Amino acid sequence: MKRVMKRATRTALLALCTIASLAFGVLHAAAQEPYYKGKRITVLINFAAGGPTDLEGRLFAKHIAKHIDGHPTVIVQNMDGAGGVVGAQFVGEVAPKDGTVMGYFAGTSWAYVSDPERWRVDLKSYEFLAYQPGTTVHFVRTDVAPGLKTPADIVKAQGLVAGGLSIDTSKDLRLRLGLDMLGVPFKYVTGYRSSAPARLALQRGEINMFSESPPSYRAVVIPTLVDKGLVIPVWWDDIQEDGNPPPQKQMEGLSIPTFPQLYRQLKGAKPSGPMWDAYKAIFEINSTLQRLIALPPGTPRAAYDALRTAIERLNDDKEFAAEAMKVIKFVPEYPTAPDMSAKIRGMLVASPEMRKFVNDYMKNVPKR
Repeated sequence: MKRVMKRATRTALLALCTIASLAFGVLHAAAQEPYYKGKRITVLINFAAGGPTDLEGRLFAKHIAKHIDGHPTVIVQNMDGAGGVVGAQFVGEVAPKDGTVMGYFAGTSWAYVSDPERWRVDLKSYEFLAYQPGTTVHFVRTDVAPGLKTPADIVKAQGLVAGGLSIDTSKDLRLRLGLDMLGVPFKYVTGYRSSAPARLALQRGEINMFSESPPSYRAVVIPTLVDKGLVIPVWWDDIQEDGNPPPQKQMEGLSIPTFPQLYRQLKGAKPSGPMWDAYKAIFEINSTLQRLIALPPGTPRAAYDALRTAIERLNDDKEFAAEAMKVIKFVPEYPTAPDMSAKIRGMLVASPEMRKFVNDYMKNVPKR
C-alpha cells in the first residue's frame, strides 16, 4: 500500500512539475513576444499629401514596417494646419500613448521655440526617436519684371509676390529675411496649407516666389517648373559660404548658391546684423531638426526601443535607399541614439531676446 502511495505521489509531483514547466514556458514566450506583434501603427504626417514632408514620410512608413519586430501594419495619416502645428499637437494631446501613433514632423522646431506657450502640450515632453537635417531652396518665376535669368537678378525684381505656409514657419521667415537683407521689395502672401497648393498658385501666377526642401525641389520643382523655364533657383539656405553643414549632401549636383554666397556676390561682404543673426538662429534650430520623428509623452520604453531599433535598421536598408533615390533623388538619414529625446530637448531653445526679435519681425508682414 505504501509503495502504491509513493508511486502515486511521485506521479503527481511529476505532473505538477510538467505543468509548472509548461506554464513557465508560456509565460516566458509571452514575455519575449515582440511589443508590436498584432498591432497597427499610424505614421502621422503634419502636412498635407503631395508636399515634401508627405513624400518623405510615406517612404519612411513604407520601409520602416519590415524593420519593426512583430511586423505590425503601418498606415499613413495626413493632418495639416497652422504650419504643421495642428498635427504635431494632435500627437501629444490626443493620440494614444501606447506607441501606435508615430509623428513624422516638419516645421515644428522653430514653431515651438518661437512661442512655447501656445503649445497645449510641451513639445519637449515628447519622446523623440530620430531627426533629419535639411535645408530649403528658394525659387522665383522668370517672368517677374524685368525678367530674371540668374540668381543675382533677384535684386532687379519688380512687383515680387512671395508665397508661404504661415507667418511663423521657418522657411517663410528665412525667405523674408533673405529678401530683406538683399534689399528686394516684395509682397508676402501666406496661408497655403502645404507646398502642393502653393506650387499651383505659383503656376497660376498668384505668387511668383516660393520655397521647397530638396526632396520636393528635385522630384517636383525641377521637372515641372525649372526644366520648363518657368522658374529659376535663387539660393538655398545655409550659414556658411562653402555649404559644409549636413544639408550639403541633399544639394549635391545642384548649381545653386547658398545665401551667404549670393549675398557676397551682390554686396561684396558677408551678411551681418540683427536679421542675419535671426536667420542663423532659425537655420540652426529648424534646419538641423528639419524632420522630427516623435512619439507621444509617456510612451512605453518597449515601444520606443522597438521603433528606434527599426530606424537604425532603416538607415542601412538598400531597398529604401534605392527607392528614395528614385523618388526624391537623395537618401534621407535619420540619426538616432538611446538618449535622443534628451539631445533634441536640449536643442529646442532660443534666447528671449532672439524670440522677441523674430516674433516682432514675423508680425510685420510686408504688403508693399
